[in-house]
Amino acid sequence: MELAHSLLLNEEAYNQLGEFKKAEFVFEWLRFLEKLLPATSRADIREKQSKLVEQLVSLLTSSPGPPARQLIAKNLAIVYSSGDIFSVHQTIDKCNELIRSKDDSPSYLPTKLAAVVCLGYLYKKLGRILGNSFLDTVGNILKAMKNAESQGRYEIMLSLQNILKGLGAAAIPCHRDIYKAARSCLMDRSMAVRCAAAKCLLELQSEAMFMWSTDLDSVVTLCFKSFEGSSYDVRMAVSKLLGCVLVSAVTSKQGTASSRQNVRKISFEEALDLLGTGFLRGSSGFLRTSGDILKGTSSVSRDVRVGVTQAYVVFISTLGGQWLERNFSALLSHVLDLVSQSQPKAIQTQLDAICCRRCISFILRATVGGLLGEKAQIATAKEICQAIWKLKKVVDAATSDCNVETRVGTTDVITSQNMLICALEELGNIIYGLGTTAAPVLQDSSTGVLDAVISVILHPSISVQLAAAWCLRCIAVALPCFLSPLLDRCVERLTALKSSPEAVTGYSFAIAALLGTVKQCTLGIPHCKGKVIMTVAEDLLRSASQNSRISIQRMQSGWLLIAALMTLGPAVVQHHLPRMLLLWKCAFPLSPKDLETEKSRGDSFTWQVTLESRAGALCAVKSFILHCGGLLTDEVIQRLLPPIPYAIDLLTLLPSLNKTYGNPLKPSSVNYRKRLYELLTLLPPKTYEGNFSAVLKELVLDLTQSDNQMVASAAYLPSLSHQNEFALLGPPLQETEHRFIEEQLLLVHSIAGGSLEYDPYSVYERAADSDSVPKPLPTTISIINAATHLFGVIFAHIIVQQNVMSAFSTVLKHLASCKGNLGSEDIRSSALALVMSALESSNPLLRCSAAESLARLAQVVADSTFTAGLAQISFDKLKSARDVISRTGHSLALGSLYKYLGGISSSQHLNACVGILYTLSQDSTSPEVQTWALHSLSLIIDSAGPLYHVHVESTLSLVLMLLLTVPPAYAEVHQSLGRCLNALIATLGPELQGSSTTVSALRASCLLSCTVMQDNPDCLVQAQAISCLQQLHMFAPRHVNLSSLVRGLCVNLSSSYLLLRRAVLACLHQLVQREAAEVSEHAVALAKDSKEDFAPGINIREVGLEGALLSLLDKELDPKLCQDIRETLTHMLISMAVEKLSFWLKLCKDVLAASADFTTVASVDTTQEEEVAHTDDELALALENDERFHPFLHPRWSTRVFAAECVCKIISQCENAGNAHFDIALAQEMKQRDSRDDFLVLHLADLIRMAFMAATDHSDHLRLSGLQMLLVLIRKFAAVPEPEFPGHVILEQYQANVGAALRPAFSPETPPDVTAKACQVCSAWIASGVVNDLNDLQRVHQLLVTSLIKVQAGKEAQSQLYNEATSTMETLAVLKAWAEVYIVAVERQKKQSNISRLLFATNIREESDRDQTSSVDDLLQLVQADLGNLSKLWLAALQDFALLTLPLEYISQLPIEGGAFYTAETIENSRPHYQNSWALILYATALWLTNTGFLIGDSDEGLTNLSRPVTPTTMCQDSTSKAAVKSPEDVNTERFHLILGISVEFLCSPRSDAAMEDITSCLHALQAMLDVPWPRTKIGSDQELSVELLNVLHRLILTRESPDIQLAALEVVQHILFAAQEHVKEKRRSAEVDDGAEEKETLPEFGEGKDTGGLIPGKSLVFATLEMCMCILVRQLPQLNPKITGSPGITAGKPQLLSETGSKLVSAALGILSDVPGVCSPEGSIAVLPTILYLIIGVLRETAVKLPTGQIPLTVAASLQALKGVLSSPMARAEKSRAAWNELLCSALVSILNFWNQDGAHQELDQSSLLAAITVFILSASPEVTTVECLQMSCIEKFKSAMESKDPVIQLKCYQLLLTIFQYPNKAISYPYIQSLAASIVNKLQETEKAKPENSAELQVIQEGIKVVAAIIPLAQEEHRSQLVACFLPILISFLLDENALGSATNSARSLHEFALQYLMQIGPQYSSVFKKLMAASPPMKARLESAVKGNQESIKDKTSPRHSKNPGKSASIQLKTNFL
Repeated sequence: MELAHSLLLNEEAYNQLGEFKKAEFVFEWLRFLEKLLPATSRADIREKQSKLVEQLVSLLTSSPGPPARQLIAKNLAIVYSSGDIFSVHQTIDKCNELIRSKDDSPSYLPTKLAAVVCLGYLYKKLGRILGNSFLDTVGNILKAMKNAESQGRYEIMLSLQNILKGLGAAAIPCHRDIYKAARSCLMDRSMAVRCAAAKCLLELQSEAMFMWSTDLDSVVTLCFKSFEGSSYDVRMAVSKLLGCVLVSAVTSKQGTASSRQNVRKISFEEALDLLGTGFLRGSSGFLRTSGDILKGTSSVSRDVRVGVTQAYVVFISTLGGQWLERNFSALLSHVLDLVSQSQPKAIQTQLDAICCRRCISFILRATVGGLLGEKAQIATAKEICQAIWKLKKVVDAATSDCNVETRVGTTDVITSQNMLICALEELGNIIYGLGTTAAPVLQDSSTGVLDAVISVILHPSISVQLAAAWCLRCIAVALPCFLSPLLDRCVERLTALKSSPEAVTGYSFAIAALLGTVKQCTLGIPHCKGKVIMTVAEDLLRSASQNSRISIQRMQSGWLLIAALMTLGPAVVQHHLPRMLLLWKCAFPLSPKDLETEKSRGDSFTWQVTLESRAGALCAVKSFILHCGGLLTDEVIQRLLPPIPYAIDLLTLLPSLNKTYGNPLKPSSVNYRKRLYELLTLLPPKTYEGNFSAVLKELVLDLTQSDNQMVASAAYLPSLSHQNEFALLGPPLQETEHRFIEEQLLLVHSIAGGSLEYDPYSVYERAADSDSVPKPLPTTISIINAATHLFGVIFAHIIVQQNVMSAFSTVLKHLASCKGNLGSEDIRSSALALVMSALESSNPLLRCSAAESLARLAQVVADSTFTAGLAQISFDKLKSARDVISRTGHSLALGSLYKYLGGISSSQHLNACVGILYTLSQDSTSPEVQTWALHSLSLIIDSAGPLYHVHVESTLSLVLMLLLTVPPAYAEVHQSLGRCLNALIATLGPELQGSSTTVSALRASCLLSCTVMQDNPDCLVQAQAISCLQQLHMFAPRHVNLSSLVRGLCVNLSSSYLLLRRAVLACLHQLVQREAAEVSEHAVALAKDSKEDFAPGINIREVGLEGALLSLLDKELDPKLCQDIRETLTHMLISMAVEKLSFWLKLCKDVLAASADFTTVASVDTTQEEEVAHTDDELALALENDERFHPFLHPRWSTRVFAAECVCKIISQCENAGNAHFDIALAQEMKQRDSRDDFLVLHLADLIRMAFMAATDHSDHLRLSGLQMLLVLIRKFAAVPEPEFPGHVILEQYQANVGAALRPAFSPETPPDVTAKACQVCSAWIASGVVNDLNDLQRVHQLLVTSLIKVQAGKEAQSQLYNEATSTMETLAVLKAWAEVYIVAVERQKKQSNISRLLFATNIREESDRDQTSSVDDLLQLVQADLGNLSKLWLAALQDFALLTLPLEYISQLPIEGGAFYTAETIENSRPHYQNSWALILYATALWLTNTGFLIGDSDEGLTNLSRPVTPTTMCQDSTSKAAVKSPEDVNTERFHLILGISVEFLCSPRSDAAMEDITSCLHALQAMLDVPWPRTKIGSDQELSVELLNVLHRLILTRESPDIQLAALEVVQHILFAAQEHVKEKRRSAEVDDGAEEKETLPEFGEGKDTGGLIPGKSLVFATLEMCMCILVRQLPQLNPKITGSPGITAGKPQLLSETGSKLVSAALGILSDVPGVCSPEGSIAVLPTILYLIIGVLRETAVKLPTGQIPLTVAASLQALKGVLSSPMARAEKSRAAWNELLCSALVSILNFWNQDGAHQELDQSSLLAAITVFILSASPEVTTVECLQMSCIEKFKSAMESKDPVIQLKCYQLLLTIFQYPNKAISYPYIQSLAASIVNKLQETEKAKPENSAELQVIQEGIKVVAAIIPLAQEEHRSQLVACFLPILISFLLDENALGSATNSARSLHEFALQYLMQIGPQYSSVFKKLMAASPPMKARLESAVKGNQESIKDKTSPRHSKNPGKSASIQLKTNFL
């Protein structure tokens, strides 16, 4: 293939190839040439032009395939346009000559076609440059067309389209001729030719004015005729032509030239009338005198009607949204008129009516739903409402004129029904789409939407009633606040008008529909509504027999209401279950005798009532089983079963009843059968085993009835066929945007598809995703569906063709799934015969089903010889048969066998299958055979997997050959080829990345095949190409050209084919996961490069691919596609939002801001219509310009919600990207450095504005998103300081916006979920600390206060609009918000008091701090006012939560009427709300109890004692019901146990999804509670409780890695231990007081370990504490565990520095360890001491890392502190334990001393830390330990060696520690050290005289040495003191500098000079005699001292001004001191 990559064709390489390879080589060269030519310079092209043209023309004459001829033509055109043009006429003549040739042989045809294509492209590219030559060319082509076959006609039409495009207005002379030719082609028998003709005419109409003026009528009629017998693609193409012609006619520009003066312009209404003619009269059009019209027999063919419907949509969509907005009333009255019965020819039957209604609904949905923004849709809804009122008046007038009996027959009533149905459905759809933004329409009393819809409910037609009910349902889903009022209104009307049949059915439909919405409304309805409806239903059923005129209606309505009630789910239904079961039981006879009596007694009417009633009962039970699975216990099933046998008996009676009573009974009996079948399918088959034979007989009867054969399989087989087979059955079965109307054409024999009136029970079911309204099929069809499914179920547990086949397929499916078998040989052979005959049926659907059944049969029989036999039958058949039907059926059978059996195991079968299918797929005489064979081959490739590898190469060649040769008109063949290619790529998989020649060749073939498919005109083939490229990109990304792939995707983004758009999005979704930035860049670059509009309707140039996808999301109606767009955008956002921050935020802002001006609602103004008419053209231009500036004109609320969610995602991405995004000073600094940088904090104003816009929108969903965004912003930016105003934060300036965004959420009509979210934002705002000013705080605080007042009002005051659980949600949200505010206020106060304490300690207090505390107090004061009420509410909420967390077995203990904030009926719905808020409420309650010190008993609870224990049921009882009033002690105990109980229950087993915040809140609550004495005494005195709590905390630490949680848990442990210590101390104290001091010896031992020292695991507090500490320490330092190190002692190893959190954890654990001995008895303390010391010293050893700063690591400091705590423990001094302690402490000291001696380790460990440890021992342990001589000597050695250290840091530490030892009051300890070390220190100082300090470290060492010696002097004995002073003074004087040296000295020397001088001044006067003696003895010394003093005094004088400015810090500190002296 590489040889093909050159400018000229490599003829040498070309000639060496075989025939097929030549075609491949040529195609590759042409493809390369197409890319190369535009990039080649004109000179290079000219140089080789003649040779190149020669080569291309010779290829033209060598019979090229369709893709090759396109490329030859394109390349020739590019060569002439880029190079010289002089030889172009020769080429044109050559082409014309080829076309004129008389050779008609098939082999010459490709050459002729290539010439035609070539002419088209030459004229398209060169246009008018070619002069008048086009006249001959066009004439020649048109002449050729007369004899051309379909391929020729197809190519000629496309070529003429290209010629017209290139020539533009110049081609006028030929227009008429082309028009004539295209007219005939538009009626061609080949669908592809019709499509091409439509495209040609579409091009023609842009210049040929006559088409939309003089010849308009004939063009329109022509299009109508073209629709007859058309395919989907033809309808798409012709409807586009028809729509565009009419648009030209309506918008034509008049009078621009004299020649155009006579142009006819028509109005919008006239254009609609033209279309209406086709809709009503079909292709007979304007020929009014047509015979069958006169006879009244004509019914318009459905394909014409569907085509015209699509034309309406094209026409209106092309005119655009603004146009539609202004002319909507005209459109509405026109389309409604189409379905009025005043057009008797249009609607002759009910089926016609349903078809027409679908078409009208489609027109309205596609235009109003697709083109109009929300404002315009609101105006439209009002318009439709007006239309409904008008129609209602007509009905009222008609019904009031005549009496009740005759009124149903009035023509006006019937006339209006279809109009009303369409209007109601569209109104429902609009409001459903608008969601809560539709509120203005419904609140507008002048429109009266609800009144209009409800008034229509009384219409005599059941279809209208159902449409009105469905419309109400849509309103309730969109605006949940109307759901309860509507239910009430309907129930009230139903009860009031019980005697009117219309009212009973109409209102019960409405109630049922509304009940169906409850599942979709998260806020639900009040629980009591269920009771009301159940009562109404019972009443209807009971009163049915009272009035025979309405008994049927009452029966039907009663059961309908019960069935609908079941959809509310188990929580509601369980309360009504007994009544429902009783009604079910009463609906059927109670014994066989009763059934007999019924049979003998009834007449036609009573049987009708009975059957309807029982059908209703069956439906109610079916609904119960479907929606209340949770209630289906064995007991309930047993109660459901008794009536079933009687129901089945009645089923067997039906045929005889039908005979007896005839037709009136038939509908009811069919309905009854269907309902029974549906119910039996849901019940377990075992439950009605005894009746199998009876049911089977009836089923067979239904499936084989002769009059059911007309129903045909088409109606329901699609639901049984496999999705892939749809491709074989043509587009109507595939998903398209027109499926809603196209389905009608699929359903044969006058069945028009479903409609609500066929099954009123579907009014409460949810419509399928693709439908806006449910479309149940007629009972005659749906009964077969039901029978089919039931047959499959029953047959598998124990056999007129079309219906049986699908039933049989279901049987086999069921058998295969439950691994059953088919039983005897007879059944097997008859089954096989059945399937084989179906395989050769003329119905393609049936053949598909038969092939599937055959494979399933083989699957069920599971016998390899049987399977091989089946395959052989098909082999033989395919070899011999010549007819299309057998060949297609049997080829699919082979594929299906493979699919279901995972490959027919033997490989020769595979070879045979593949061989036969290869042959069939090359049968060019029959495209159908090719399609089926290739489809079958794709199934085999898919199923064979790796086995297929041997065939991959040959199959790929076959696919490529067919792609290059099969004409594009056979799109279905190309689609099957696409599926094969897809399967082949999947089979090759990652091997495609290989670099071997074979793999490279395979890969090249795959890419080449994809290119051919991409150029195919059929959209589904293009979709296949995209999905193949997607797979290739997944397996071999380096080999797929991303740029061209992205181009292909972007061009098709706005394709009119749904499947193509889906393929594009699926591919984009995959690409952006790997390389989002590249995809985005390619898209924008390609959009900028391309000259014409790159992707129509999508402006990638300006808003990028992301913006294009967002606008597509806004227009798209397909839910699956929308989901793909969202996911694609999310991936792009995650990859690129941080880099393209401004771009993304602008996108989101544009979407959110586009509809921010929603204040005025647009309405159609009639007065302006006349003026508008004149300015249409200018307006159209103005609007176009306007739209260009606004990328998103009127985005829907769902798009805006997505944009708001994107903003939140952007914020979280920035959070991961770095701190600069949340630090304005840093961001500004970095932005100055590099202006390309962008940071989130710089966009804060925009972010707040977006959140504000979203939070105050009309749409509730958007309000929730906006509040969430605000919450995120507050949390992320609350702490960001404002650099321009120190002490303030950046968010402070936006407090007005935040307040304004929150206020609307607290208005009374706001839904509870919005208010709940707003409460969360309020508390976050108050708690964030952004606002400190009391007045500002109060604004937001006031909102919370209003909510609290609402909560206090209690359940009675709650709104009755929503389910009770919503008020639980709101109440808990309010309490949680208050809890959060209170927690923050208390924490801030704590923090403040700590700071104040520190400040008081240093005697500094500044003004700003005062402000700070006042603001903290303000916040606390704000909460304090409501704290009394809040605390009660919090406790009530916690009690509720405690009750709700009880296990199921205690459910009987729950209060019957519910808790404080939930009702008994809504327990399940309320649980999640409690789960969401309990933790913060718990913490707040604990803080409140802590702050009151557990001292206050509530004033309303008396103080009398209550001795009985508290149970959950007594907890929430009201104080009035109590027999006795509780004492404060009891109240406190109860509250203590409530908090403790909830905490322990939660911490015992927090769910894996439990939020970390919940766990920390829970631990903080425990901590807070144990901060005060009363709870501590409770815990301390109850050891079991303490141990239990410790075990729970231990488990928590093991299961949660979060350091915050572990630290909080350790704090709780500390508190528990403290409580235990207090308890032990108290017991000891009281024992001493009681027993008197003299009996001390006999005092019992308190504390753990008692007399023995034994600790019992599981019961011991100490043991549990040690376990916890050990767990923490070993996790951080595994070396501490002897099992890990393998040695018992503390071993040598390199010390390590822990992370900050690790250090904190270890420090906390050590702190706890040091407290443990305090809880033990003396013996107990001896038992635990070794462990404690081991762990403390171990931590010291493992973490004593030497830090460069000389500081001690946190863990070392903690271990020293812990060591000190242990050494100073009272147990160390206690008589019973002293000796043992001393021994153990000596060992510990030895261990520390040994750390030095370990080889090589002394460099590793920090000596300072070890010295500090020794010092702690020396100072804190008893003298008995530290004065042991060998230990003392060893310690002294360590200090000596430290003094000798070269490291000044160690020396410094050594001196500091020695100073503390020397000053220790116990001389027995300090003197030995002074004696041993003082001399060394003095010597060191004397040595320093010679070497002055070089740096500050050395200086510090000398200064510390001086301090030590100075400290020793007063401690020395009198006789030695003077000696010491005499040694010391010369050293000090030696450090002095004279006045000359002082100026030039280093800083260190100067500092030392000052320090020494200071000490001389102190010591000189103290020891004056020694001083004088010394001065006298040494004159130089004296001179030096005097000079230094003099110099010092001068420097003090100089210091005042200049030094002041230089060193302000120093002077300030001096100043401060002098102030305080």
